[in-house]
Amino acid sequence: MKDTGSMTNESQGEAAPDALEFEYDLAEPPEKVWRALTMPDLLAAWMMPNDIRPEIGNRFAFAGPGAPIECEILDAEPERLLRYSWRERPQQGDAARQDPLDSTVTFTLARTISGGTHLRIVHDGFARTAMPAFTMAGAGCRLSLGLRGAGQPIAANTPLLLLRAA
Repeated sequence: MKDTGSMTNESQGEAAPDALEFEYDLAEPPEKVWRALTMPDLLAAWMMPNDIRPEIGNRFAFAGPGAPIECEILDAEPERLLRYSWRERPQQGDAARQDPLDSTVTFTLARTISGGTHLRIVHDGFARTAMPAFTMAGAGCRLSLGLRGAGQPIAANTPLLLLRAA
């Protein structure tokens, strides 16, 4: 997590202190990355089953591990920006998760000089809940850091996997 500001500011590349941030340089062009993020079957290969439709105001859900994760498209600019709300509601009797997670996920795509994509993923809103960010692995955000090659961060289920199908 980075402590660079109080709110996400895409134009300055800043994220709230309660945000998880991941950045990738992918060989695939933004068109292919966009498909991987907005086609239900391709997104499900990386995240969870869903019924996403990248239109502002569209509501969709991920089939979360315990209950559906309710989402709404907040911003969608094909091949450039996808932002949606992420609302996890604990099931009744789930004492381990008393506070619902109400957050925002933002994917920013930029074409690289080589024709690939610089992908930035920001998931913010963790400070508004008592649930620490490190428990997110069981709550649907299955990203984790690792090293590959020259120390580049990757995810346990990296976007590279789903891009092969996109």
